[in-house]
Amino acid sequence: MPDPSPRIIIVSGPSGSGKSTLVERLRGLPGTIFSVSCTTRPARAAESPGKCYDFITEAEFQRRVAQGEFLEYARVFGKHWYGTPRKWVDDARRQGLDLVLEIDVQGALQVKKQLPDAVAVFIVPPSRQDVEQRLRARGQDSEEAIGRRLERARQEMSCWNQYDFVVVNGDLDRASEDLRSIVVASRCRRDDNEQRVRTILNTFGGS
Repeated sequence: MPDPSPRIIIVSGPSGSGKSTLVERLRGLPGTIFSVSCTTRPARAAESPGKCYDFITEAEFQRRVAQGEFLEYARVFGKHWYGTPRKWVDDARRQGLDLVLEIDVQGALQVKKQLPDAVAVFIVPPSRQDVEQRLRARGQDSEEAIGRRLERARQEMSCWNQYDFVVVNGDLDRASEDLRSIVVASRCRRDDNEQRVRTILNTFGGS
């Protein structure tokens, strides 16, 4: 029978921390599904609708907000909207799978407030210089945009102590293994396994 309370794994961190790459490497882990966020920004050249994002109009986004369809949503840099549909929680519950949310810091704190049992993982870049290098390597942003992202990253770094786990992404292989270990270990939490253990205890005559 599917677990009525799927585990929610939040993966977030500053822009340029490498969280998207780490989540992509996590996709081979059995027992997980991955949310697809909605956004009002245009798709970039290498992006396919429905894979990283669902690209929708601002009118459609606001309609979904009014209908309460988002688990979290935010306007980024005062321009485009991003949101995580609640349907992903329903899908995870129905399938009995863990749900991985790759979302920004603002959205992560919204979800953690609503779902305090969610496991929140903060991806930390090794340095500001490393973030700047990654942003420039993308070749997607103007100097002004890079400056805004670096300033926002500085602000978001102060939120690290509101997360359950921290992964420093200095070495990609090591960080990938750390994140995978956190997800696997979360499945062994006492509260999540209470009913199962009590059922086993009954085979010993109870306790």
